Amino acid sequence: MIRVMLVDDHALVRMGFRMLLADAQIEVAAEADTGEQACQDYPQVRPDLVVMDLSMPGMGGLEALRRLLAHDAKARVLALSAHEDTVHPRRVLRAGALGYLAKRSAPDALIAAVRAVARGERYIDAGTAQALATAQIEGEANPADLLSEREFSVFLQLARGMTVAQIAGTLNLSLSTVGSHLYRIKQKLGAANQAELTWVALRWGLVQV
Repeated sequence: MIRVMLVDDHALVRMGFRMLLADAQIEVAAEADTGEQACQDYPQVRPDLVVMDLSMPGMGGLEALRRLLAHDAKARVLALSAHEDTVHPRRVLRAGALGYLAKRSAPDALIAAVRAVARGERYIDAGTAQALATAQIEGEANPADLLSEREFSVFLQLARGMTVAQIAGTLNLSLSTVGSHLYRIKQKLGAANQAELTWVALRWGLVQV
């Protein structure tokens, strides 16, 4: 039986996923409501794969993914997201996730994605795959593409209203390092302040109201 760690900050979402997976004879071996908890519990649980929401309080799913893979390069992660942009799937797949599933997908897509990732295969839901292909063909440019991986993580935290001190604590960075990232982010995105960074993120669907 496939053993899954389910990571999502909404208890009702976890319950719904757990019921869907149980019907397919897939065991939810552990649950976590933050990326921090997932990283802490993963070494003891040792699941076959982690099903990880990207938008959670604290470090969030993308940073948690990086830390899980730093601890265990063979960790298999299926990322879940309610975002409609193409930046999140590109970033998370580049960071090492094997799968990406939009939360709007049909229930049977979750089962197919879990089974594929558990086998070590890549899985991208059809809608996201089409959007990525279209963006590549049309040469779609997104301001966030200008940012490095670490700058992108800091940018998302800033856009969600976190302070420099909060980001430093969450990402285990010094205040000066976060400040340097903030300076470069504003330069690259042509933003004068945090409010303008938030507008950029909302405009491109990178954060939700």
